[in-house]
Formats: sequence, C-alpha cells, structure tokens
Amino acid sequence: MKNLFILLFLISGVITNAQQTPAPKQSGPISIEGATAHLGNGQVIENSLIMFDNGKLTFVGSANMRIARIGIIIKAEGKHIYPGFIAPNSTLGLTEIDAVRATRDADEVGAMNPHIRSIIAYNTESKVVESMRPNGVLMAQITPRGGRISGTSSVVQLDAWNWEDAVIKENDGIHLNWPNTYSRGRWWLGEPNTLKENKNYKEELDKLTHFFAEAKAYKENSSSNSHQPFDALLELTNGNRTLYVHADYEKEIADAITFAENQNIKKMVIVGGYEANMLINKLKEKNIPVLLQRVHSRPNNSDDDYDLPFKLANQLVTSGVLVGLENAGDMERMNTRNLPFLAGTCAAYGLDKETALSLITLNTAKILGIDSFTGSLEVGKDATLFISQGDALDMRTNILEQVFIQGRNVSLETHQTELYKRYSKKLN
Repeated sequence: MKNLFILLFLISGVITNAQQTPAPKQSGPISIEGATAHLGNGQVIENSLIMFDNGKLTFVGSANMRIARIGIIIKAEGKHIYPGFIAPNSTLGLTEIDAVRATRDADEVGAMNPHIRSIIAYNTESKVVESMRPNGVLMAQITPRGGRISGTSSVVQLDAWNWEDAVIKENDGIHLNWPNTYSRGRWWLGEPNTLKENKNYKEELDKLTHFFAEAKAYKENSSSNSHQPFDALLELTNGNRTLYVHADYEKEIADAITFAENQNIKKMVIVGGYEANMLINKLKEKNIPVLLQRVHSRPNNSDDDYDLPFKLANQLVTSGVLVGLENAGDMERMNTRNLPFLAGTCAAYGLDKETALSLITLNTAKILGIDSFTGSLEVGKDATLFISQGDALDMRTNILEQVFIQGRNVSLETHQTELYKRYSKKLN
C-alpha cells in the first residue's frame, strides 16, 4: 500500500505541474529586422527582413530592400534567426519518468507491430518536451521502440494542447529494427565484451520475410475482414509511408536494401548507419537517406578512427548522400535538446556551418516528407523559427530570445527555468 501511494504521488506530480499553456494563434503580422538569417538551405542573409502572417512566411529577404514593414516590428540587429530544429527518431512525450512504469509508453507487447501508432500516446504535457524549445528544437518525429517492427511514427510541433493539435504529419513511416549480424558478450554474465556472430541472424530474417509474404497474400486474397498489421504494411508498397530501417553495420544495411527492393517498398531511410560510409555508392544509387546516429559517441570498433562518429556526416554529405541527425541512445529524451550541438560537432569536423545546419533543418524535413511546408525560411512555409543571441550550433552562444511555432509566439519558460529563478532568489 505504501508503494502504491508513492506511485500515485509521483504520477499526480507529473499531471498537476503541467507545462506552459500553448501560445494562441498569431493575431497579426510580424516583421523581424536586422538579424543574420540562416535559412536552413545553405543560404545566409545578413541584415535580413523576415515577415510572417497567419502562421506563414510572407517575405524573406534583405532589410535593405524598400518594402513596407508590417505589424509588430522586432529589431534584431546583431542577432541570428534560424528555422526550428527537427528531432527525428525521438521518444519525446512517450516516457516521462523512466523509473515509473505508468509513465512509459514507448513500446508495445509483441514483435510485429506495424499498426501501432505512437502519436496517440504522445503526452503534450511533458516537462521534457517543453525543455526542448529553449535550445531551438521545435519539431520531432515521435517514434515507437521495441520488437522487430516497432510501429508507426508521426511528426509533431512541440507546443500543443493535445496530440491532435501537435501533429503536422500523421503516420509518416514504419520502423523496423533490423536483426543484428553481431552482438557483444554479456559482461554481467562474465562473457568477454567482444563482438560475436549472431547465429540466429538467418532465422530472424526468414521470420521477417515470412511476415511480409503473409501481408502480400492477405492483399491478394483480402476479404471483408480487416487485419490491421497487414493493412499497415501495405502502406509501404503503395508509397504512403516510409520504411525506417534501424541498422548500423555494413551487412545489415546492405541486406536491408535488398530486402526493401524485394518487397517493392517505395521509400526507405537508414536510421543509425554507423557503417553507412562503406556503402556510399549504393546509398547514392538507390537514393536512400541516412538519419545518422548520435555523433557525440565513441567509436564502436577497436580499429575505427577515434573521431569517426564526428566526421561520418562529412564523409556521407560530401559524397552526395542525404543526411539528417538523430539522437537515440542513453537518456535520449532529455539529450534531444543537444541536437544543435551535434550539428556543431559535424561543422567542427569538416562540414560547412550552413551545411551542418541543414542536417537538423531542411535535410531532416526532406527525409520526413515535410519539406514542402517547413525546414527552411522560405516564403509560403510555416513561420516556425527562433531568434538567438549568437550561433545556435554553439552551446556557449545559443541563447534564445524569442520562439515562433507556426507564427505563434511561444513561451521559453520551462520547469527548469522556473526552478532556476526560484533558487537563484534563495541563493542571492
């Protein structure tokens, strides 16, 4: 009974201390003048003029142009404007407190769950979600975990009353965890921490192939009865959804590409892609993008260059592969706020700064299929952007002053900033 009381107390704390109230709809035009605008498509406009109304960008150009400023005018000389950053392959809003089972909803029971929709479990009241905005992360792909086929992701903006308000692309893709060709010894059982062959690899791959074959047979002999998992898989073959294959090593990626071709899957993305640089020509030939694993990582193999994770994006991008950055791994939800600094590291290891910026803006928007309305500062796209005092890819200078999501002036207050102010007064 005591444990039950503690659990209910923790859950009530999550519910009652809700995040900031979502911003109201844009009520009038806004003009931002004088800042350096980083458009997200590789272009930079010094002394820019950005104007937007009804949540859409109406002008993007130089402040030197003779054009009337409309609505509220924000003077931003010496500052920088960026499109909102996009975090793909994220479990934001699906888990709040790892130690409290009732707040964890990132995975589902079973191995084959293409029909499971992560969006209906997305918690817009999450304190973790609101802590993304002060670093410029304003959109995310909410992605399920677990099993062989985890389920279906959706893309959201991070200031909403509920998931229906948050979603900007529903059911964008299905996530497949490719079987591992190798695994490490279980150190907690006294096994050596070295790579060993997965002897069940072929069997696991056969099960996956059989499941897709069953879906094909279901399509050819469909009756009035519905089969939700198979119906979801069929969305891959008609091009309505993208197959996101989570795979890191060369053989896994190569086998996944062959599998997708055999299954007539229209759109495919590699997620992780640690050894994607070994298959650059094939990725280019097949036009397969890569959502690259967290670059703030150590090398996986003893014979890898010490800085391989840092420079991998440069190797792929300069070779013509479309690349975005993702941040899955340990403490991934709270670490998602560090997304801009992952791009900063890619810039430090070979990429041009504006090209590195595109890894978390326009490139990711293209991969997620939302580039027609977001991902860069271009007329007609959503006014999802922010003003920073300095370089947003540098943790020392990424200090946000104002944030707009679809033209709405969003609060930068979070649970963390409230605590900071509270205890700053005490200490002072």
